[in-house]
This record gives sequence, C-alpha cells and structure tokens, in this order.
Amino acid sequence: MRAAYYEGNKTITTSACRPVAPGPGEVQLAVSHCGICGTDLHLYHGHMDHRVKTPQVFGHEMSGTIAAVGTAVSGYTAGDRVTVMPLDPCGTCPACKAGHGHVCQRLKFIGIDTPGALQALWTVPAHTLHRIPDSLSLEHAALIEPIAVACHDVRLGQVRPGEYAVVLGGGPIGSLVALVAQAAGARVVVSEINPFRIELARKLGLDVINPMETDLVKMVTEQTQDAGADVVFEVSGSAAGAEMMTKLPRVRGRVVIVAVFAKPVLVDLHKFFWREIKLCGTRVYEHEDFEKAIELAASHALPFEKLITGVYPLEGVRKGLEQMEKGGEVMKILVECGS
Repeated sequence: MRAAYYEGNKTITTSACRPVAPGPGEVQLAVSHCGICGTDLHLYHGHMDHRVKTPQVFGHEMSGTIAAVGTAVSGYTAGDRVTVMPLDPCGTCPACKAGHGHVCQRLKFIGIDTPGALQALWTVPAHTLHRIPDSLSLEHAALIEPIAVACHDVRLGQVRPGEYAVVLGGGPIGSLVALVAQAAGARVVVSEINPFRIELARKLGLDVINPMETDLVKMVTEQTQDAGADVVFEVSGSAAGAEMMTKLPRVRGRVVIVAVFAKPVLVDLHKFFWREIKLCGTRVYEHEDFEKAIELAASHALPFEKLITGVYPLEGVRKGLEQMEKGGEVMKILVECGS
C-alpha cells in the first residue's frame, strides 16, 4: 500500500508503506477519505517538527471501514463504518483523572505525535472509534472531525436558542462554528474579509459582513438594541480579531477562543472587568461532541457539497497543501486514500 509522508522542510512524498497489524485493543482501518486542515498546514510549515518523527504519515480527519480487529476489542467487526477521534490520553495525569482526557497533560494527538490517516490501512486504538450511519457517505463523513471541533466550541460557548452570536473568521472552522451555532437556534453573524469566503458563507445561508467595509461594532450594537452580542467566537487567530472580540459582547456576555494564536497578542482586559465578560478557551473535542457532529451530519442539516473545494488522490496531498497555503478560493480539501 501507499501513504503520504511529511519528510521535513516542506517536503511531502508518496511511497510504499507497510501495514501495521492491530495489537490488543487496536483496530486496523481501511481509510476512505482524509481531510487536510490548518493543523496539517502547520505541520507542513515545520511548526511541529519538535513533535514529529520524520518521515511520518500524517492526517487525522478521516472516514473508513474496519479491516481487522485486534484481541481484547469488543463491539466492532470487519466492515463496520467508522471515524476516529484522534486523541490518545495517558489516563493517569491530573487532567485525565478529573475526566478531561481530551486535554490530557501528556496527550498524544494521533496524526501528529503518532502516524496518521493519509494511508490505505491505518491502525489505531479502538477507544477512538465512532460509528458512521449508513445514511452518510464516507466522503462527507471525513468532515465529522472538524464538525466535532465546532460542536465543542458551541457547547462550551453555551449557545442557546434566540441568542446573538458573532463569529470572527469565516474559514473552514469558523464557517462550521457558525453553522452549528445556527443549528442550535442562534442568530449568527460572520465577520470575514476574504471575498471567496464571504460569498461561500452567503451560499451556506449565513449572514456575513466584511469589517473593512462595514462597522461591525456599530452594526452589532444596532441589531441588539445597544446590548451587544451574547457570545463571540474568535476564530481568525489575528491581532485584529483579538482586539475586536472585546468590543462586541453584552454585559456578562461570553468570548470563546477557538483559534490557535502563534504568539501573544494584546487583549483589552478592562473590557472583561467593565462588562463582566466571561472568557473561555476551547481545545479539540470530547466524545459527546463527536456524537453530536455525527447526528448533525446524518441529518443532512449541513451543506457538505458547498464546503468541499476538491477531492484529490493520495498523490495530490502536496497540491492540496499548496492550495491551502496560497489561500484565496479554498475551503476544505479531501484526499481519497482507498484508491
């Protein structure tokens, strides 16, 4: 079989890969599709070289079927359609003992710290599996992982029906956060400056504005009768987003940090004091977020076909990364691994 490897120094190769037989508590998956995300782009740029042992197969947004089952695995058989929550917590650190294994202090993220899904056959711990219903295509099921990110963000943001939510950043995750918040009953406004993403957000049925053309603070103030937003999601990862997020919430509103900031940015802490704003960080997801993502995906409430920019063969991984690197007219790239 073949796999896509990160070799370091922005080098991606596709070559032969030896399948790993599942051991006790493991399953071997026949990977159907794998998405390329911002984390993979960070890996490609070398920002995770301290965690990656090159050459390494990467990727973690996947769908597929079980090819083989190791010993001590129950409830799964060959042919079952599944996706993977790519987290492998230690189970013994204070965070794990407190029930927060998704932010384990020694967490292994599968696809970064260990080999990933951009290969035909992938062996993972059985505890990472979630079933995919027959009503959902394997292509669309490769989006469950990023949808789970959005479900986690919206859940921790405590979004309720009728609330006013602002999403700063209309990329893949920002768009999904907006769609999930909208599905939860919120009125959602997306702030984005990329013309392609603005047009796509509108096609997705989202209310979107360009803050370079429209005064976002004034608009939110007017639309909420001078109250402010109930919840603001910062997904842009920009200094401008960090500045804007404190200007929008109402008294005792919430700010949810979704983006990964590469370096510290200035934040107006006086705003948090003055309006008693709550700040919440969000990281990855939990099993209940995967189940919610699968439920949403299976209900066909999300317009998958508009989110997928292209589907490439395994040999097209580098092309997909370069397309994402350039930005512009790209949202979600999928890789077909089974072919």
